[in-house]
Amino acid sequence: MLAISSYPATYVEACRARLAAQLSSYLDMMTIAASTISSRDLVAAVGVFEAALFNNLVLALDHHFVHRLRAVERTDGNPLNEVRMLANSIMANAGVLQADRTIRYDPARSVTGLAVGDTIRMSMQTFERLRDAFLAEILAKYP
Repeated sequence: MLAISSYPATYVEACRARLAAQLSSYLDMMTIAASTISSRDLVAAVGVFEAALFNNLVLALDHHFVHRLRAVERTDGNPLNEVRMLANSIMANAGVLQADRTIRYDPARSVTGLAVGDTIRMSMQTFERLRDAFLAEILAKYP
């Protein structure tokens, strides 16, 4: 497939809606679980499940825009670069953030605050911030 230099706003919003539906399902499940499982057992189960779910949603987010032109994305450590690095690290580095020598990544300026070598364990709040920053960047750079 050829690289993509623009995404219709309707496509971006459809992606946002699919991810919102996943978050809504997660919150519904948590509400039900909270009413049926002891709080200690729930906290333990949520810690494991939440990281797996939101790490996988990073992969889904990246895949919706996987053919984006790198020249338009740039290499300045923006949210598009961050998602690319996170997805590659989840897939190929056992969930440990690895450097990408083509990207000028700065943890202090990143959405997640993760440093190279950190284990990627996304929370719902971190994923939502990352999703919002990523989609805003898509809309700005790929109109």
